[in-house]
Amino acid sequence: MHRRDFLKVAGGIVALANVSPSGVAATNIAVSENKIATMRMEGQKIVIHTHTQSAVMEKGCLTSLISKKTGEEFIKDVAVDKTAALQLLYRGNETVSIDESKFGNIATRQMAPLKAEIIFHSWDGDGVIAVSVEPESGAILIEPSAYSSRSGVLACRWSLVGLRPDLELVAPFFQGVKLKLDDALIANSHWDWPLYWEAGLAVLQSKKGGFWIHTRDDHYRYKALQVGSGKQKNLLGFDTQAYGPIDDNLSAGGLVWRINAFDGDWKVPAEQYRDWLWDAYNLRAEEQKRRDWAKDVKFAVSWCPGQGDILDAISKKVDPKHCLIHYPNWRTDPYDENYPNYVASEQAKAFIVKGIYMGFHMMPHFNAVDMDPSHPAYAYLRDFQYRGIERKDLRGWSWYQGRGLGVPESNASRLNNRDKKVMVKVHPGLSMWRSILGQNILEAATDLNLDTVFIDVTLVSHNLHNCFVEATTPTEGMKKIIHHVASLGKGLVVGGEGLNEITMQGLSFAQAHLFKSWHTSIEGLERAGGCKLNHFLFGRLCRTFGYANLSGRNEDHALRIKMHLEHGAIPTVTIRSAKDIESPNPSVKQMLDMAAS
Repeated sequence: MHRRDFLKVAGGIVALANVSPSGVAATNIAVSENKIATMRMEGQKIVIHTHTQSAVMEKGCLTSLISKKTGEEFIKDVAVDKTAALQLLYRGNETVSIDESKFGNIATRQMAPLKAEIIFHSWDGDGVIAVSVEPESGAILIEPSAYSSRSGVLACRWSLVGLRPDLELVAPFFQGVKLKLDDALIANSHWDWPLYWEAGLAVLQSKKGGFWIHTRDDHYRYKALQVGSGKQKNLLGFDTQAYGPIDDNLSAGGLVWRINAFDGDWKVPAEQYRDWLWDAYNLRAEEQKRRDWAKDVKFAVSWCPGQGDILDAISKKVDPKHCLIHYPNWRTDPYDENYPNYVASEQAKAFIVKGIYMGFHMMPHFNAVDMDPSHPAYAYLRDFQYRGIERKDLRGWSWYQGRGLGVPESNASRLNNRDKKVMVKVHPGLSMWRSILGQNILEAATDLNLDTVFIDVTLVSHNLHNCFVEATTPTEGMKKIIHHVASLGKGLVVGGEGLNEITMQGLSFAQAHLFKSWHTSIEGLERAGGCKLNHFLFGRLCRTFGYANLSGRNEDHALRIKMHLEHGAIPTVTIRSAKDIESPNPSVKQMLDMAAS
């Protein structure tokens, strides 16, 4: 008998397999809610058809991808014998190919009607890519893994090559970009999640539609996106990282990358990702916690000087209840010294009291994970400082006369240089740190009658040498800190620095950075605007406002204001005195007019 039926009762899926006389499956079909998916083997090729796309994989490479929605082919001309679909990554961006070079071999076998495995044996390691199909959505699921007897494995990478050069990458870098893969802004670049790759998806957009790749990870797994590699501009590499420490680590894998086609623009897949995100983290409950006034903020001042006449000037142009005031220099200590000491100076108290009385939303500046090692609390926390995953060095900063010096590795120097603004980062997974920080913020909030606070560097959570503290990663720990601060007293509205798919879950406001232009604008910055991806994904929970050099005094500052608007941010300015509001330049006037309209 050359045909038999397989009935999968669960989910109402019927799977059918055509079997050759030798017993090897030739064609496999699954039907779910009238959506048919097939997978068949042609030698070492895997041929897949779903109701959304058709694809061919060979030796781990996706060699063809055609949209059933638009008829477009997105991938072609892939030289599989010259391409390593699977790689291991070590320190210093060292990549090791897991392929057929140096006496290796690759074998493909079908494991179920809609599941196959590609097995890699190479000179320098071994690996598996599991390939499966989801009939309901039409998605193709790719799960790469690799290992070696050589320790120090940081990640495994699965690469998509041969991407059509006219496709534009829509990705959550610096709140959203839409650029061709060979654009100098992103060519040959690496983006770690969640610090720089702010959500686990990438969209390839054509004029008619496109396709997208994403992972549905709700376990804070570290990952990265590689855009281009050397002369291969039209390449995307998807990294699955091992948790630190990696010194003795031999393997990486465990994330599933989902591929599917769409028609329309990038908002179509972005909405699907947002729907998954909301379900995975129960974010409808978070929406209910947001204050109504946060939705009505129309104007923001970053790095506001503490001068009362500034508030008077703004109130004549914009209703204070629609204004957010980020206020950095309010403590008895200088800026970025003696954290977590948060005691207000008398001048700052007067400024904050005046602002609250007038109806402004006053947001003094705190810090999420940075502390001064000369502070007495350091004795409780010194064993839990951030250490880099590759060099194991202490992470933080120090500044002296405009120079960044890094963290002293001398124990004595670390304690005795407060004037150099030495800061170390404490792992947010540590309950004691959250307790110490929370108590200091609560005391300040109570003393100043605050309902809103800003905690700096909430974006800085990434894979570490000491990744787990209390079985918690830095990224999950950062989420815990944000929620802890929000719960203090009668409840606080929390603003933070940067915005990604984890921090947005607890923040109401985020001070966003422009593309690689934290303080100084890069050449070509204007090409990184016009895409409100993160605003679309996260705006229902968290709104962004601008960061630095938004005075409008020159063309660069005017461009920076414009770029923030293009990302969906609240109109934001940086000012030196009330005169900048009373007699505004054209850019500041535009922001004031927008806020007042």
